[in-house]
Amino acid sequence: MNQKITLFGQLSVSLTLGLVVITALTLTACKKEEVKAPPVPVEVNAIKVEPQTVPVTTSFVAQVESSHQVEIRARVNGFLEKILYREGEVVKQGQTLFLMDKKPFVAQVEAPRGALENHKAQLWTAQANLKRIQPLTELDAASKSDLDNAIGAVKSAEAAVHSAQARLDDAEINLGYTVIKSPVTGVTGQALVREGTYLTAGPGGNLSYVAQLDPIWVNFSVSQNQLVAARQQQAAGLMVPPPNSEYVVEIELSGGEKYPHSGKLSFVDPSFNTDTGTFLVRAELPNPDAKLQPGMFVEAIATGAMRPNALVVPQRAVQQTANGHVVFLVSSEGTAEVRPVFVGDWLGQDWIIEKGLKPGDEIITDGFQRLAPGAAVKVVAAALENKTKTNEAAATAEKK
Repeated sequence: MNQKITLFGQLSVSLTLGLVVITALTLTACKKEEVKAPPVPVEVNAIKVEPQTVPVTTSFVAQVESSHQVEIRARVNGFLEKILYREGEVVKQGQTLFLMDKKPFVAQVEAPRGALENHKAQLWTAQANLKRIQPLTELDAASKSDLDNAIGAVKSAEAAVHSAQARLDDAEINLGYTVIKSPVTGVTGQALVREGTYLTAGPGGNLSYVAQLDPIWVNFSVSQNQLVAARQQQAAGLMVPPPNSEYVVEIELSGGEKYPHSGKLSFVDPSFNTDTGTFLVRAELPNPDAKLQPGMFVEAIATGAMRPNALVVPQRAVQQTANGHVVFLVSSEGTAEVRPVFVGDWLGQDWIIEKGLKPGDEIITDGFQRLAPGAAVKVVAAALENKTKTNEAAATAEKK
């Protein structure tokens, strides 16, 4: 009986141990099944930033000015008889704008003209008398005093002729002033007088103006801080000015329309304007179609300088945060890394990075929206677009 109980107990223990082993193996298998698979890397596009030489462009708010604006004034007193132009139209150099009443000036010409003819007759008589006296003097038939008197009469008559000629010339000039012409080719301003008005020569005789439009001037201001910063960048080798400082200026009209002609800087005022805190800068551009009109506000874009060893990334790769700008990088471990950067000027669709990057950094340009710092990434396309565009921009700037 005892043997049966013992045998039964051993069998129970064996079964219990078997169940424990089976349970342990089952739990172990379940735990192995619960182990998570490694995360799937996020597919992104990226570029490696390399030093490049890129053009430097600077934009300014500018105002258009005529390169030669002339006030039209009366130069003699008299009545305005006729206005011969339409206000605002383009006139040619030498085209008649105003006609004054000529009659008083014609009369003023006739008087000195008659006097001139009289003095010419007197001169002829004096010269004829001298011709008669000279041979008589050689024959002692006339005295030396007679000869001297004859010579003096000729000289006096000559002086009278010159004086009468000068009075006639002055009268004819005044007659010519009654026809008021445009001294330049350009657009006309408003007529400030009307027909029949009595015109007075001098400061009060302003009639209108003519503004030359081709070439045209574009004026803008450079602040003292901008000038100092540019000089510091040149001294540090961060910016190279164009040869002979011949900056090219392009114009953008309101609405973003690009003006078809470019020009060059023609004047930089050496005097600092204490009222505005700026220096006046002027560019001169061709304006054959009169598309630029005096007084217009435009955007002036100065180009020609180059920035060597610049690091450039697409604008879409730069994110604005509460603490500044950041970019996503591909780290050496193949994970996403957030890097703060300091941005500089725009270059088309790219941004020049002043601080925060170094050559060889791999910048994520597309796909970072799904990333968190430390996430695994897989670069599926190396975006070379910004380097290509930047090189094209630099080549274009060098051609200009």
